[in-house]
Amino acid sequence: MGALGVVFGDIGTSPLYSLQTAFSVNHNEVQVTRLDVYGIISLIVWSLILIVTMKYVVLVMRAHNDGEGGILSLTALLRGRLSGTRLRATILTIGMVGAALFFGDSLITPAISVMSAIEGLQVVNPDLDAVVLPGSVLVLAVLFCVQRFGTGKVGRVFGPVMICWFVTLALLGAAQIVRHPGILLALSPTYAVEFWLARPLIAFVAMTAIVLTITGAEALYADMGHFGAGPIRKAWFGLVLGSLLLNYLGQGAMIMNNPAAIVNPFFELAPDWARIPLVVLATAATVIASQAVISGAYSMAHQATRLGLLPNLRVQHTSNDEYGQIYLPAVNWLLFVGVLALIFGFGSSTALASAYGLSVTGMLVTTTGLLTLTATRIWHWPAWRVAVRIVPVAALELLFLAANVTKIVHGGWLPLGVAMLIVTVMATWLKGNRYVLSRRAEIEGELPDFLNRIKASVTTRVAGEAVYLHANPGTAPLALKENVRFNRALHERVYVVRAKTASTPRVSDDDRVRIDEFPGHYSGLYHLTITFGFKEIRDLPGVLDSVAERCPQLQMDPDQIRYFASVMTLQTGGASKMAGWRKHLYIWLARNAAPRGEAFHLPPNRTMLMGGTLQI
Repeated sequence: MGALGVVFGDIGTSPLYSLQTAFSVNHNEVQVTRLDVYGIISLIVWSLILIVTMKYVVLVMRAHNDGEGGILSLTALLRGRLSGTRLRATILTIGMVGAALFFGDSLITPAISVMSAIEGLQVVNPDLDAVVLPGSVLVLAVLFCVQRFGTGKVGRVFGPVMICWFVTLALLGAAQIVRHPGILLALSPTYAVEFWLARPLIAFVAMTAIVLTITGAEALYADMGHFGAGPIRKAWFGLVLGSLLLNYLGQGAMIMNNPAAIVNPFFELAPDWARIPLVVLATAATVIASQAVISGAYSMAHQATRLGLLPNLRVQHTSNDEYGQIYLPAVNWLLFVGVLALIFGFGSSTALASAYGLSVTGMLVTTTGLLTLTATRIWHWPAWRVAVRIVPVAALELLFLAANVTKIVHGGWLPLGVAMLIVTVMATWLKGNRYVLSRRAEIEGELPDFLNRIKASVTTRVAGEAVYLHANPGTAPLALKENVRFNRALHERVYVVRAKTASTPRVSDDDRVRIDEFPGHYSGLYHLTITFGFKEIRDLPGVLDSVAERCPQLQMDPDQIRYFASVMTLQTGGASKMAGWRKHLYIWLARNAAPRGEAFHLPPNRTMLMGGTLQI
């Protein structure tokens, strides 16, 4: 039920606009003939079977990272298991591109889904055309505004609504198949081959619309950590796949019987009395599809920050029970502004479809690239198995990608531009961080040398405990150096804490903390290495509570600890080899990042920021 309510919203609403796009003005060379209609339906059927079923449901779900899926999880898995600087850099680049394309998809999906549902009013009454744009904006405005309240309550009704949706898809399609049973012949791949051989150019162009039928395939993989592979597979084979096939076959049958239905074949499936209820149900389904993509964008951005691809973002946890239910205000409102720009800029779901395909096919290809590395380097598949199981899927996906490249001038530039912008931001953040960390290490100096210098000059030990957040275990924290320089004293117990991010989504309590005590003459000084999974909440006070319970010899009182975080004020003019505009971008990102205290859930009344200035 949960998987049906969340995972399949995107792919489940594709029948609203995919065939309409195939027969639209942009694809007007596709004719209502047996060859073209049967060929397109056959291509849809076998795209669902080969890419969604065989690749994602059967194969890709095996490539999980401690139960978690998604392209960043797969990236972290491969980087954790494989060695080689160049190979790891390649894997990271592929993961960054895939994640960036996902953000582009997150912009387009809410816009095209909701607009395609509201456009059903045009079938009921052509005079309602003026309602589509404001109605879409209103629905989406409400959707984005309620995000801050969390999805827990809404999520309880997602499953039943989507079951109703998929049953409706199946019934609408089956009714038309009965009137034109010959459409069942399109289940044979021979009709797809015949279409390609007879009209290769038309078939190539039609692929830009057919790819819309497999949008949301990545969600099957990305949401695996929430539901597990078993429920997703059962839902797909038990209801979703059959309902989609019946609906697409039914649309094909109706087009053969009534060529005029190509204007909006989905809503033409329904009798007149059922169209208003169908618009309401379709709107609910598209809101669910949009919600799933928006939540996925939050999770993707959250994972990216944990993997060091983006600066810390302000995160609000909307559930006391589920750590995965989060709300990122910055991501939410950026998405909303982008979605509104798309709605007003393109004006219809058919126009938006041209922009949609490139992001989808890009994600498909990047995931297949990482899957191939997983199969050859981790599963140790022989070449023949890769050739049989992956190469045919990869060839079909590359064909989809090539077809959608032709749509760059018709809107495909949009997801490509968004992806390039996000990759630039990620690459700048990575490169800037490397330079800043290396310069900080020079400024901080070796920790043992610092302790040796202060041993003779500092005699006062202040009662209490202090935690210094510090990423480099071998150097002295800037905040510690500044505190000693200013106060000429050390706390009675000092904990230098290093927070690490694992390549797994979660870390067990036994592997969470490693405690190292400094040599005896540094009494009361400890180094703690705390490891978080890349999907976990980095609640440092909560971890220290558990450390106090498990290690009473430390005499730690978490409620009295004072926290110190090192900060660097960044300026241009340093020796970094980054271009000037990238330096400014990095500094802007650093200044707008969420404070470290928020990132680690530190109590504001017991947290102090100290540091210095650094030129990059």
